[in-house]
Amino acid sequence: MSNVLNVHDHDRDSAGLTYIYPVVSRRAGGVSVGINLNTNNACNWRCIYCQVPNLKRGSAPEVDLEKLAGELRGFLRELLQGDFMQQRVPVEARRLNDIALSGNGEPTSAREFDQVVGLIGEIMAEFSLIGKVKLLLITNGSLIQRPKVKTGLRTMARLGGEVWFKLDSATAEGMRRVNGSRQTVQKMQENLRATALLCPTWLQTCVFAFDGQAPVATERDAYLNFIGKLRAEGVPLQGVLLYGLARPSMQPGATHLSPLPKEWMLSFAAEIEARGLAVKVNG
Repeated sequence: MSNVLNVHDHDRDSAGLTYIYPVVSRRAGGVSVGINLNTNNACNWRCIYCQVPNLKRGSAPEVDLEKLAGELRGFLRELLQGDFMQQRVPVEARRLNDIALSGNGEPTSAREFDQVVGLIGEIMAEFSLIGKVKLLLITNGSLIQRPKVKTGLRTMARLGGEVWFKLDSATAEGMRRVNGSRQTVQKMQENLRATALLCPTWLQTCVFAFDGQAPVATERDAYLNFIGKLRAEGVPLQGVLLYGLARPSMQPGATHLSPLPKEWMLSFAAEIEARGLAVKVNG
C-alpha cells in the first residue's frame, strides 16, 4: 500500500489540497482532518520543537472560505463514502476522530476565524457529524481576547468542540526559550481562564530533554503551581495532554532536543494528577 499515513508524518500536502490535510493522530487514536489556515507558514510564536519548515513570524493570510468549504466537503465525502480509509489509513486507525483547526501556525490569527468555525459547523451538520466527531482548536491561546476569536469559541462550544491550549512552561524564561514568546505568565493565566469559560479546554504540554537534560525542578514546580492556582480558582479545565517529541523539529536548535524517558513522563503525570487534573500521556 503506497502513501499510507502514519503518526510520524503530518505532511500538510498529503491530500494535495490547500487547507485540508489528513493525519493519523497518536493523541486522538484515529484519523484527524486537519484544517491549515496558516498556508504562509506564519505564526506569532516560534516553538523550538515545531516541525513546520521555513516558519516565519506573522499571521494567517486571507482565507478563501469558498475554497475551504469545497475542500472540506469533498474530502469528507471521500473519507466517509470513498476508499480513502482502505487505501491510505492503517487498519487500526480507520475511524474519523476529529476535525482540527491546527496547521502551520496559530489558527486564531486568521481574521476570518469566526466565519471558518461557523462554516465547519454547517458542513459537519450536512454530514451528520455533530455529536459524533470532535471539532478541535489547537492553539497557543495568545489571541483569545479578540472578539472574533471569542465568537468562534462560543460556536465551537455549541458544536460540542474543545480547545487544546498550549502550556509548555509556566515561567517567562521558559516561554521565551521553548515558545519564542514574550507573553507574561499573568497574561497566559488570563487567556486560559477566558478560554476555559467559553469552551471545554485541555492543556497541551510538550516535554523534552535539552542537551540531554530533563526540565529542571523549578520549571516543574512552576507548572504545577500554575495549574494548582487555576484549580483553586475553579477554572474548569478538562485535563492535560502530556506528550513528547514524535517528529523532528525544523527549527534552529533542533539538535539540542531529544525525547524524555517514559518513566520521567509518567512521574510528571502523577504529579499533575495529584493536583486534581486528569492526564493523557503520549511519549
